[in-house]
Amino acid sequence: MFHAEFKSISGEDTYPLSEVVYRGKDGSLLEVNHNRAAWKSRSPHEWKTLFASRRTSFAPADLSGVWSKRELVLPELPVEDIITLQEGFNPLFNAQKLADEINVKSLRVKLCGNSHTGSFKDLGMTVLVSQVNHLIKNKAPIKAVACASTGDTSAALSAYCARAGIPSIVFLPSGKISVAQLVQPIANGSIVLALDTDFDGCMKIVQEVTADKSIYLANSMNSLRIEGQKTISYELCQEMGWALPDVIIIPGGNLGNVSALAKGIDDLLTLGIIEKKPRIIVAQAENANPFYLAYKRGFDKLEAVQAKKTLASAIQIGNPVSYPKAETAIKNYNGLVESVSEQELADAAHRADKTGLYSCPHTGVALGALFKLCEKGIISKEENVVVISTAHGLKFSEFKAGYHEQQLEGISPKYANAIHRLPAKAGAVADVLKNFLPSLQ
Repeated sequence: MFHAEFKSISGEDTYPLSEVVYRGKDGSLLEVNHNRAAWKSRSPHEWKTLFASRRTSFAPADLSGVWSKRELVLPELPVEDIITLQEGFNPLFNAQKLADEINVKSLRVKLCGNSHTGSFKDLGMTVLVSQVNHLIKNKAPIKAVACASTGDTSAALSAYCARAGIPSIVFLPSGKISVAQLVQPIANGSIVLALDTDFDGCMKIVQEVTADKSIYLANSMNSLRIEGQKTISYELCQEMGWALPDVIIIPGGNLGNVSALAKGIDDLLTLGIIEKKPRIIVAQAENANPFYLAYKRGFDKLEAVQAKKTLASAIQIGNPVSYPKAETAIKNYNGLVESVSEQELADAAHRADKTGLYSCPHTGVALGALFKLCEKGIISKEENVVVISTAHGLKFSEFKAGYHEQQLEGISPKYANAIHRLPAKAGAVADVLKNFLPSLQ
């Protein structure tokens, strides 16, 4: 009854999920196309009840936020072929203190970095690697899986492939990712290739390498990844009592994430679980903002840029592969695109930390866009807002330490919290504490 296949986003050509294919006949991107009519065999109440029951189950697939919604992801994949690391079901942080500061009705932060490898990329990689695992079991001549990455994709690919026992190859831009991101694929046994280029250069090479279909492409132009990432929308809806906020803000680099977010909302509308559309906002770093520039020109076309160095290294991308899908998402969801400077993203991340978060620089981009749009009145005080946090701050410890130690080039840290280096004497300690705790005077 439930069925899915690849379909071109600009044509009618379709392909079985068992085929190694990434683009349609005309070169356009593919999407996983579901038999949505079959979804209507269950009422919205029945879907909600099913998903709620799995939330309390300890079956391996049900412990995954992705595979607990498996009928909407890869409905024909045997459960025994699933490769899961209990991804998803990430916390929805209540940032009401910050909401009150910026004068919006409510603010929550979806902590997608609270996951096995520390980023939202786990959501898509579990789907892709599970499908590859299934293909290999059915004698497909796939020898390895490869990706170009600015860090997080390579971490997710290496972990899931290691779990499945499938060789993985990662192409990284040399010297442009954090130590924490670099060490993850090394630790998980990937073949790690650091190339003297940027992400876009790595992406070009990996597409050439994976033209040989024995090496499977794992980047977000592979629409299997989108199927996992779209479950962010399902989870958010479930966590908010089967409703969505007025505004969702998400950082954008290669733009697979916003494409996935919109597709998940499309699904919820089709299922009848929600009726109202949220507004989707994509935030980009000013040093790598081709999507923002296209938006300002009325989406006439994508003009690739040479991405400059940015603290938000995972979105330092000048030629985003998923541009066509992201453009559709913004148009369909009354959206907009905002651009944030290095100073703005750094301050935004650390301002949010003061309320209990621990924000990566990419989340800082989204938060920076939120602060700007509130100041402009584009986001009103009556709106409920959710920010998608894409990675854990611990993966960017150099960014965090550099900010507080005032060592980030070109950044004047407004929210720096200095370490007080003192002699080991109670009097010296008391003198400092009196400056912060007047009641000790």
